[in-house]
Amino acid sequence: MNVNLLTIIVMFAVVLGLAYAAINFYLVKRLKEGSAKMQEIAAAIRGGANAFLLYEYRIVAVISLGIAVLLALFIAWEAGIAFVLGALMSSAAGYVGMKIATYANVRVTNTADETRDVGKTLKVAFRGGSVMGLCVAGFALLGALVVYLCFGWAGGMLAVEGGEAAVHINPVTRQSYHLSVILSGYALGCSVIAMFNRVGGGIYTKAADMGADLVGKTEAHIPEDDPRNPATIADNVGDNVGDVAGLGADLLESYVGAIMATIILALEIFVHTAGFTSESLLLKLILFPLVFAGIGLVGCVLGIAFPLLRRHLKDAHIELNLATWIAAGVTLIGGCILSIFLFQGEEASQLAAAKQRLGAVTPWVACAVGVVAGILIGIISEYYTSDKYRPTRGIAEASRGGPALTVTKGMATGMISCLLPVLCLCAAIFICYAIGGMYGVGCGAVGMLSFVAATVSVDTYGPISDNAGGIAEMSGLDPEVRAITDTLDSVGNTTAAIGKGFAIGSAALATMSMMSSYLYAAAEGAMSELVLNVMRGDVLVGALLGAALPFLFSGLLINAVTASAEKMVGEVRRQFREIEGIMEGTGKPDHKTCITIASQGALRGMIAPALIAVLVPLVCGFLFGAGLVGGLLVGATLTAIMLAVYAGNAGGAWDNAKKYVEKGGLEGQGKGSPAHDAAVVGDTVGDPLKDTVGPSLNILIKIMSTVSLVCVVVFQNFNLLSAIDGAAELFGG
Repeated sequence: MNVNLLTIIVMFAVVLGLAYAAINFYLVKRLKEGSAKMQEIAAAIRGGANAFLLYEYRIVAVISLGIAVLLALFIAWEAGIAFVLGALMSSAAGYVGMKIATYANVRVTNTADETRDVGKTLKVAFRGGSVMGLCVAGFALLGALVVYLCFGWAGGMLAVEGGEAAVHINPVTRQSYHLSVILSGYALGCSVIAMFNRVGGGIYTKAADMGADLVGKTEAHIPEDDPRNPATIADNVGDNVGDVAGLGADLLESYVGAIMATIILALEIFVHTAGFTSESLLLKLILFPLVFAGIGLVGCVLGIAFPLLRRHLKDAHIELNLATWIAAGVTLIGGCILSIFLFQGEEASQLAAAKQRLGAVTPWVACAVGVVAGILIGIISEYYTSDKYRPTRGIAEASRGGPALTVTKGMATGMISCLLPVLCLCAAIFICYAIGGMYGVGCGAVGMLSFVAATVSVDTYGPISDNAGGIAEMSGLDPEVRAITDTLDSVGNTTAAIGKGFAIGSAALATMSMMSSYLYAAAEGAMSELVLNVMRGDVLVGALLGAALPFLFSGLLINAVTASAEKMVGEVRRQFREIEGIMEGTGKPDHKTCITIASQGALRGMIAPALIAVLVPLVCGFLFGAGLVGGLLVGATLTAIMLAVYAGNAGGAWDNAKKYVEKGGLEGQGKGSPAHDAAVVGDTVGDPLKDTVGPSLNILIKIMSTVSLVCVVVFQNFNLLSAIDGAAELFGG
């Protein structure tokens, strides 16, 4: 096997992906922005998004620097550097994605205005979204490759001797560590930035959205994105900081987490499996996720280029799906060739010892299972959230009876929707584990996210189109322009359901892989074997505490959104009441005050939930040891997955039920009717669930697992409970 050739493939994929992103950035930027009024509105949105993200990054930089120093001192200096690299890659992807979104939105509006052609407008929106998607995969792989080459290959951490991986000793704690700790540091850096971006952006966008809707739609009965509404600009800013920058950092973290978890598992399995002695097989198992992801990025470039290079586009839904399916198809075909080429020369006995039960194609089959599971979860999510199907239409019908029935029906729909996605996850985990052990489960997560560049491109295209519609409305353009952007936006909402399915599924699989690595690492000290006995007191207590944690986390997020939204509602009402001529269009609303309220609320509200994710595993570990933390991870993962599915599907169903009423789906009930008012209330209830709580829960369980894995090398031996037991034994003796 030529290791250099495989790393060159990954390097080529990174360069190709980032170069194509740069080309698309340039091609979007060179387009015309339209009239002076359109440019003024776009500049206000861009300025608000820039100001919020830069201020957020200043806060996060201080916290991240502190974490990096602690990692370098007490875990490994390499882990501290890897953490900083992960934070930089995640921040860069979010910033670039937000910049292109704020440039693309007005250009989409202008293209729709000039051409009145859905296909040409689609190209601009999708080209803008592709910059975010390609940067997510490109920056993530670039950082992973640097860590692998600098600390694994060149740093000697991949060396093995006598069945043992190379270890270093921390000079402060005197604890040994190997490459898995450094890889975890890189994943942790990505996770911390994703947590702040997702939580902060989610609070911002939903507070602004709720403030704009509750007063503008239900009280003043003015259209969405009406220029008279003071919260409209803040709402559009929120689309960029939450649904673009937050989404990008979130999926970059999932992507990195899946790859790192699988590589770490390969290392831990080698160290802890007696019959697994082949150093060449270990290196191949380590390389496979990285190279498979590189092939996926190449496939995404081809898939994204397909609709952009075609002369005429007709059906936006078909074109976007084709981009995703081409990316997935190329990835699976290339991955199969890679798996056969990589593992075919290995001894059957060694493959069996490493639990690769289907021989050379085992990792690829596990990846394919992950892809299928992600697609199925997405289809199920679409069934429960699309207004084409009975569940969402049932919520719309319930709105005839008022807000209480709308909310109740939506809650029931969200709860019912949890079962089928979980069954898909169970089947995927069972199959992957049966054919490849826990390494196979990790490969399933890698498969789900291997063409993440394409799915993020499609997801980011949605907020860009939404912003474009807002600019069209505020600029007073022809209603036909808004109709074009609304068509593109509605397609984006539908395709985003599949993206959420991949995000939830990959979070569950990646977290399980991280937990397995944690158990392997903890087995060296506090736990005598790779078993988490739930009947043991500390494990049971940890599981109960972990099960409660996602509820606390979700409650804090919802409180942060509602507190900020309450201030926003008060400010919008004040302006409607005090600014003369605002409803007649002669008075000018104060958008800056609303942007300030949303920014301050998001920055205040993001601190506590993010710190909980990092500090709770650490505090529990240093107080009670590795057993309790193991239970904590299990409990948190189980409830977080259920809550994430519930929040995403219930919120999506409420949102689309409102749109169904607005489209005239209920006879005799349209915009401004009592049923529409009730549907808007349901939508605002679901806003913090689908766009703040649901996505953030995915990050919560991954960041907790990563923190635990990084720090278990210390707290498995240095914890208060062990010290008390040791003292009791000493004095008792």
